[in-house]
This record gives sequence, C-alpha cells and structure tokens, in this order.
Amino acid sequence: MATKVFTMKLEEELRDTFFEETRAADRPAAQVVRELMRDYIAQRRQAREYDDYMRRKVEQARAQRDAGQHFSDEEVEAEAEARRAELLRRAAGTGL
Repeated sequence: MATKVFTMKLEEELRDTFFEETRAADRPAAQVVRELMRDYIAQRRQAREYDDYMRRKVEQARAQRDAGQHFSDEEVEAEAEARRAELLRRAAGTGL
C-alpha cells in the first residue's frame, strides 16, 4: 500500500492535547488519525446507505399511492379499532 503525507492546520491547543492523549495511550498519533478517518468514512457510508434506503422506500410508497394501493389513516384506524374490539370480546369470553 502506497502512503501519502497528509498536512493539516490545527489549533495549537488541539494539536498538543491530541499528542498528549496519544502518548498517554502509548499509540502513534498517525495510527489514531487513520482510525478516526476510517470511522468517519464508515459512518458516512452508513448514512448514505440509509438515505438511499429511505429514498427507495419513499419512492415505492409514492408509486403504490399513485397506483391506488394504499389505505387512508382513517381506514387503518378503523381496522385497528375493529381488531382491538374483537380481541377484547374474545378476552372477555375467556374470563381474562
């Protein structure tokens, strides 16, 4: 694997504190920075994948809505209420 030099500007206090912490952990600062960068990349990929997943779900839901394959809130609530009533009726019949 080829390596490249990465130069960045930091506030002096941040740099000094970072180096103190890496020394206290007996870890090279470059190794810690690489880990932080890998973690950041993984987080961004995961966020992007989730955004893509949600976008597909919304597109699918819109297509179903446009095709008339959906239920209104009122219909869903009415169905849920009917199920609750049936469960309560059955429970009352068993003495629960």
